[in-house]
Amino acid sequence: MQQLPKGSKKLLNAWAFYDWANSVYNLTISSAVFPIFWGALTIIRDDEGRIISDTVRFLGYDINNDSLISYVTAFAFLIVSIISPFLSGIADYVGNKKNFLKFFCYLGALSCIGLYWFSLENLFISLLCYLLALIGFWGSIVFYNSYLPDIAYPEQQDAISAKGYSLGYIGSVILLIVNLIMILKYDWFGFESEGAPTRLSFLMVGVWWIGFSQYTYYYLPKGNKKETLSRDILFNGFKELKLIWNALQHNLRLKRYLVAFFVYSMAVQTIMLIATYFGIEELDWGDQDATTGLIISILLIQLVAVLGAFLTSRASAKYGNIKTLIFINFIWIGICIYAYTITVPLQFYATAAVVGLVMGGIQSLSRSTYSKFLPENAVDTASYFSFYDVSEKIGIVIGMFSYGLIAQVTGSVRYSILFLILFFVIGLLLLFRVNTKKTVS
Repeated sequence: MQQLPKGSKKLLNAWAFYDWANSVYNLTISSAVFPIFWGALTIIRDDEGRIISDTVRFLGYDINNDSLISYVTAFAFLIVSIISPFLSGIADYVGNKKNFLKFFCYLGALSCIGLYWFSLENLFISLLCYLLALIGFWGSIVFYNSYLPDIAYPEQQDAISAKGYSLGYIGSVILLIVNLIMILKYDWFGFESEGAPTRLSFLMVGVWWIGFSQYTYYYLPKGNKKETLSRDILFNGFKELKLIWNALQHNLRLKRYLVAFFVYSMAVQTIMLIATYFGIEELDWGDQDATTGLIISILLIQLVAVLGAFLTSRASAKYGNIKTLIFINFIWIGICIYAYTITVPLQFYATAAVVGLVMGGIQSLSRSTYSKFLPENAVDTASYFSFYDVSEKIGIVIGMFSYGLIAQVTGSVRYSILFLILFFVIGLLLLFRVNTKKTVS
């Protein structure tokens, strides 16, 4: 097929459609169905619903189930943090980036399909599938994002990026609703219990991801540059990160802001990743169906996050970015304190609504504030944002490991939630130190 010209509507839509293909991983595996499945598999309850055991035997050790999944998630993000600079260098300089995009897509999707056979008897292989799915998702995102300047002109990039996000949200919600119906009404589909349709949802994520991505692959070019992969290219991403680190030493305001973001982001990202696990283990669902309640909570967070991003944008325009971020961090501290006390679903729904408001707000405002603090006329903005992304992922590693360790030591994830307050408090103190004499609006 003849390559479509840069800026072509069909090419832009094909690129954005990859969000429709891969976002089902983020919602079904990271946030919704898999955490519920993991809880059902690893928690033993008595007839009254009280937890008898929540430990898992892994590599000869008894480990708290939440701690184990936190450690595996942290390890996966550590790998992503290490390989991302390599992948960024490859994406910038090698002409066959589509093959790399396909590789990580298929790695992630096939690993999701592998979760269909997840079992405690083969826990090492099962968790390896979970780990590789995460690496596949984030690895493919590096190459997906790197295509944007290749296929769209600057004036088109904001709109098509937003379209991709919208398509991803719609597609992932559609599949999640289908999965939810299959799980709750399993008898309609001839299943004897909700276990089989739950596993089938993992398989559907992989098939959806591979299947719909083919439309993207059909139209995307291989890549604009045609350089042979060499040692210099392979390590170019690390060289760029080092250059940005050196540049930060001469930009005190940006450096202070980035350190503050790094600290409070540890807690934000950790809460987003463990919210469902917390709901499974710590709430008394009574006669309510926990699966329905938790997925409703997740959908609520997704919907309210859009409103939160809008309200935060309005607040930052009136009060300034740093003041707004300080206020949002105070709200996060309040959420952690309240989350320590919740025991029933209604409290969890209320907390989820507030989390959605501040989650969408803090993510969008953190990134836009960073963008506004960049040096004027900076030509290497992609390198600056690569540094930002790597910082965020290393923060996830520290946050998830800390959460898992506290849960393992204390035997309760509630103490882990309280511990996350420390990150928000330090982040707040660091935000107060950011030089705001130059207006940021």
